[in-house]
Amino acid sequence: MAKYKVEISGINTNDIVVLSNEEMTELFKKAKEGDMFARDLLVSGNLKLVLAILRQFMNKSDNMDDLFQIGCIGLLKAIDNFDLSHEVKFSTYAVPMITGEVRRYIRDNSQVRISRSIKDIAYKTLKLKEEYLAEYAREPETGYIADKLGVLESDVITALESLKEPVSIFEPIYNDGGDTIYLADQIEDKRTNNIELSSKLALEDAINNLEEREKKILDERYIVGKTQMEIADELSISQAQVSRLEKRAIKQLKKVLK
Repeated sequence: MAKYKVEISGINTNDIVVLSNEEMTELFKKAKEGDMFARDLLVSGNLKLVLAILRQFMNKSDNMDDLFQIGCIGLLKAIDNFDLSHEVKFSTYAVPMITGEVRRYIRDNSQVRISRSIKDIAYKTLKLKEEYLAEYAREPETGYIADKLGVLESDVITALESLKEPVSIFEPIYNDGGDTIYLADQIEDKRTNNIELSSKLALEDAINNLEEREKKILDERYIVGKTQMEIADELSISQAQVSRLEKRAIKQLKKVLK
């Protein structure tokens, strides 16, 4: 899968510093004691995490600068709520929080209209997930959310699905340096199966094997819609001859398609 770099105005992403786990631990201890400089260092040291998350949204927004700002809001929330006592990596805790913030922004600015009831469940689900994540450092099960909200699990699933952005069938999903494979290439057209395709190919082959006058008669009769008499006048033959040629051509096609 080809990877694309996220470009953000005014930021040279190559210069962004990445913190080690030890540095992160020390900075979190200082930030929890009210050291704002340590908090700022945690933000700047995790910007590449935001950029990595934004890569999956590159085809869903024309303004990556806006999404970057929203992602940074999610990062700030994750930093302020992270608890070292949970003994999990900060990235494990922060990724769903940043992703949720970005998805919420895209959803609220989407042209796709979602019913109010589903939207309400979606909002409550996200809020509950954030609270649970902040307390337990992991996401809650769907059943837990459904019980807390007093709804069916299927309602929760539907609400969460509604947060996902529509994907263009022409979105590239693979490129190894050769021809790009698009989503449309992987979608089965259930209106036509292999049997129908084989029949169409056999019919085309059978039509190509007809005499030119027989092909013309079938074309004029069933495509253009002319009568046998009109075709007879055009070909300077009798109507009986047109009828005989038409029947012979149809009989030959039926034989091929049996």
